[in-house]
Amino acid sequence: MDSELQRYHVRMQRVLEHIDRNLDGNLDLEALSHVAAFSKFHFHRQFTGIFGLSVHRYVQLARMKRASYRLAFRESASVTDVAMDAGYDSPDAFARAFRQRFDQSPSEFRKSPNWEPWCGALHPLDKARSKLLQKYFTPDDITIRNVLPTTVAIMEHRGDPATIGATIQHFIAWRKAAGLPPQVSPTFNIFYSDPHAIPPAEYRLDLCAGTDQPIVENSDGVRGGLIPGGRCAVLRVLGNTENLEPAALYLYKHWLPASGEELRDFPIYCQRLSFFPDVPEQEAVAELFLPLK
Repeated sequence: MDSELQRYHVRMQRVLEHIDRNLDGNLDLEALSHVAAFSKFHFHRQFTGIFGLSVHRYVQLARMKRASYRLAFRESASVTDVAMDAGYDSPDAFARAFRQRFDQSPSEFRKSPNWEPWCGALHPLDKARSKLLQKYFTPDDITIRNVLPTTVAIMEHRGDPATIGATIQHFIAWRKAAGLPPQVSPTFNIFYSDPHAIPPAEYRLDLCAGTDQPIVENSDGVRGGLIPGGRCAVLRVLGNTENLEPAALYLYKHWLPASGEELRDFPIYCQRLSFFPDVPEQEAVAELFLPLK
């Protein structure tokens, strides 16, 4: 990439990172043009030209995404609090905007989210972010660790990846009832499937919570299991941890062939160390584990 173009993109990337970290702050055109060190008289066209979204729409979608996560996954946040945090003056104004965007009221979404319209509504945001917030890795980012076995409680998601939010919501409720929230119990995902290589109905992902407690038979479908110990290649991912496919692809396509290592017979998995929306999206952290012989 031309060095001048690269510097230009770095300035725009700085804006996206600033938005992520300051969703509750002043994100008007003048403030963001100052972050990029561009003239406020031109910045709105520069931003739209790069990302395909206006500054206002990008910020609105980013706030709506966080609001929807809080509604679905954080019961402690009231609809009024979520509305204020999203930048609306009243719950009614927020409810109108939310319904227009996701075809459900905030209360309906909290009770039973319809994830397919949600994914469609936020696709422009994800597409814009992917242009400059891509992750690049090097062999220096990989460490080899001897990992201890971990007993876990497992809830399996089987089916379209677009509907995984419902399984996550169910698992959060079970963890809360079982006294195993992320603050006291580590969170893992085991990836059995490549979502790009199989029909959506065949996709499988295990949601796991580390625990030494025996898992008794229950109506939630949660069972006990084990993440085996052994050598693993570990790649730490900071930011946009919803999509770990680029990190997994780097491990399989670039690191593994050059490493001389052989894979163990257990799927790739991750441990989630911090979560959006509890932290800004660019500060979420996950570690990806590739089991080795």
